[in-house]
Amino acid sequence: MPTATHLQFSHPCFQNRVTLFVLHCLLIPPSFLFFLFMAPLLPLIFFLMFSSNSGQGPPSPGYNPSSKISTVGFDQGFRNLWGPKHQNLDQGALTIWLDSSSGSGFKSLHPYRSGYFGAAVKLQPGYTAGVITSFYLSNNEEHPGNHDEIDIEFLGTIPGKPYTLQTNVYIRGSGDGNIIGREKKFHLWFDPTQDFHNYAIVWNPTEIIFLVDDVPIRRYQRKSDATFPLRPMWAYGSIWDASTWATEDGKYKADYNYQPFIGRYNNFKLGGCTADGPTTTSCQPPSASPSGATGLSQQQNSAMEWVQRNYLVYDYCQDPKRDHTQTPEC
Repeated sequence: MPTATHLQFSHPCFQNRVTLFVLHCLLIPPSFLFFLFMAPLLPLIFFLMFSSNSGQGPPSPGYNPSSKISTVGFDQGFRNLWGPKHQNLDQGALTIWLDSSSGSGFKSLHPYRSGYFGAAVKLQPGYTAGVITSFYLSNNEEHPGNHDEIDIEFLGTIPGKPYTLQTNVYIRGSGDGNIIGREKKFHLWFDPTQDFHNYAIVWNPTEIIFLVDDVPIRRYQRKSDATFPLRPMWAYGSIWDASTWATEDGKYKADYNYQPFIGRYNNFKLGGCTADGPTTTSCQPPSASPSGATGLSQQQNSAMEWVQRNYLVYDYCQDPKRDHTQTPEC
């Protein structure tokens, strides 16, 4: 029989290192060892799993409607509407700004009965509370006080809080002083101040679809003539002071210590049926779907549902303070 001294130096439990001692002498299962070594990494693993689900953007819609519409130069499709001294065009890129003296706006050269309307926009970082940067359709000059409108509006914010993208639809406006908006508000899965992103409205006789980088974020269907804009509209863009309501219902106002507030636009797209030329049946209203029909593909619907599940922050149809007899489409 070996002596104690021999045991001390010849037994493998004493000859091998600590790791082998654990494996061979204590007979700990490998699965437990895996957990032991991986446990410190679990918080990082869970964080990465969560980030991959909601931080990398929506699933691909599988189709890019913007690829079917040619880019037009600003002067080919638009003109200054107001604030000409607060507007600059340089190599096809338009800059408009707001300061304490004025904002600025532009308008399409033609009205449309339907179409695809888009622009790439880059927003200003920092304190922009009370300021709205927009791209929208309207006939407010043709029908003042009783107009139609389809809006993409970026509601300014304060440092540390994200921009809100507000989509809205007006039908025959506010002629009686009772504005009936159909707002849906979103945060974005990217920082809109870091680069240009493409925002678009597809408007045809059966639906309105709002797109961000070709991802549909909202579909508004024509359920009745009374709840759908049918009269011709122009495309507009603007930057202006809406301190009374833009940021957290007017809690934060425009602060001109941070002026000028700047909106940058490029990659303008106008494709549709104009309303001021000869009436023709050859003009086909645009579609956001790869099939060319109304509605969205299954893949587009999946992308839209992802956006609404993760980034929709307000839905007028779900607001208990609203009188839903005025919005029967809900």
